[in-house]
Amino acid sequence: MDMRLIMLSFVLVAILPPPAKAQALADPSDPSGVVAVTTPAHPHLTYIRPTTKTKLHSYVFEAFGPYPIVGAALAAGIGQADNAPPDWKQGAAGYSKRFGSDFGIAAVTTTTRYALARAFREDTLYYRCECKGVFPRLSHAAISTFSGRRGDDGHRVFSLAALIAPYAGTMTAVYGWYPGRYGAKDGFRMGNYSLLAYAAGNVAFEFLHRGPRAMLLRMHINNGRGAPDPGSNQ
Repeated sequence: MDMRLIMLSFVLVAILPPPAKAQALADPSDPSGVVAVTTPAHPHLTYIRPTTKTKLHSYVFEAFGPYPIVGAALAAGIGQADNAPPDWKQGAAGYSKRFGSDFGIAAVTTTTRYALARAFREDTLYYRCECKGVFPRLSHAAISTFSGRRGDDGHRVFSLAALIAPYAGTMTAVYGWYPGRYGAKDGFRMGNYSLLAYAAGNVAFEFLHRGPRAMLLRMHINNGRGAPDPGSNQ
């Protein structure tokens, strides 16, 4: 794991279609049910809890879709260049081990976050800020890294699911398939990088979905970001 992995979050968001996780709050005055994707603030925007189907779609996309696949491929390339862990050596065999490891970490991380969010009755999908300005939006993205939404009104709460998940993925790797000389300290260090990469991904989702990408948002799933239509079953 390397600090350069954080930059992958920005690269992936820039080159791949937007995932279901990045949502905008729904505008109840819009009969089409399409979520708002414009930059200006909308004081009348309301929170609508995602349906179980939306959460499942988002989970599958995040755990097994193009983002984790491409992310694992790039991270494995970085690990190959740094020869980390050196025990896996070089060549196709070494790269395949690193790719499998990075993909496994991402899958465990995502699964843990969704499972804990369900247990705690939280919504950990990312919702872009209704505010204006770089710093308010940057603050929103950073806070969203450690928070989720709860209840019908979607009030923000501190999220143990979001905090624990990155470390669950790396600790599983350390004790599951990494060489035996790796331990909890390494898992915690790698988890820190994973958490920072998740924060960087939120910043990328907040700022990079503009221009031609807005059209893709409206084409994705039902109504843009996967936010359910008003009146749908929860």
